[in-house]
Amino acid sequence: MMVQRTIVQLTDDLDSKPIPEGKGETIRFSLDRQDYEIDLAEKNAKALRDTVSKYVAAARRTGSGSRRVSDTRGTGSGRGRSGQGRSETARDYDPKAVRAWAESQGIEVSQRGRVPADLIAKFQEANA
Repeated sequence: MMVQRTIVQLTDDLDSKPIPEGKGETIRFSLDRQDYEIDLAEKNAKALRDTVSKYVAAARRTGSGSRRVSDTRGTGSGRGRSGQGRSETARDYDPKAVRAWAESQGIEVSQRGRVPADLIAKFQEANA
């Protein structure tokens, strides 16, 4: 009796290099209402997050079920979202972006709870 063994090797979609077992990840993202997935090794996943973090920090979050687009042209700040019950400081930063930036800088930060104000200030200064 012959035994057949199939091995699946995950490959980095960016550089086509094999990804060691347990070392890569599939990253999902959306741009211009199109959803994407990419398999990346740790190094390329970090590079993607580092590149996108400044855009994430400046962006507004939308509801996961919401596909409504609001026109904010002519508001000066581009935000056009005043009067929704949230203070301006609540929109100054995205905690996930601050945490990702801190990790990329070798700064330890809790993945839960409030982000320290001094870390937010450093993040904003670095991304100004």
